[in-house]
Amino acid sequence: MPTPDFVLELRRHVGTSPLPLVGVTAVIVRGDDLLLGRRSDNGHLTPITGIVDPGEEPADAAVREAEEEAGVRIRVERLAWVHQIPRVTYANGDQSDYLDLTFACAWVDGDPEPVDGEMTEVGWHPISAVDQTLDADMAARVRAALTEGPTRFEGGR
Repeated sequence: MPTPDFVLELRRHVGTSPLPLVGVTAVIVRGDDLLLGRRSDNGHLTPITGIVDPGEEPADAAVREAEEEAGVRIRVERLAWVHQIPRVTYANGDQSDYLDLTFACAWVDGDPEPVDGEMTEVGWHPISAVDQTLDADMAARVRAALTEGPTRFEGGR
């Protein structure tokens, strides 16, 4: 997956040390279906995800990622869940701490297709099969987005 230029620049200064980043998860729904893509780096099915660029509004990042990765236009409806993902260590030793903002989103238009190479396939999957289709973390993000109510925040107890 292409690493954003601003992350590469930061890595020049911090090496492989943990880098705090803000990520978004766009849970995109159309009727009874959920848009999922198969990641090119690990083969897992996931909702659309990505890193928020410097100065970018997180909801705008979700819209941008949906267009870049799947070629669809979406409407962000609400922030569903704010949580810290356990530290990720990549094969090259880089470490990242992602604060994930999960958004409930509605499909507006466009036929999903892999656009930028981050996904090998993109398509609609039944919402009812989320627990059988996704890993536990991604299924939790989807369930949070599908649950009506206030934004869920982790911690702060």
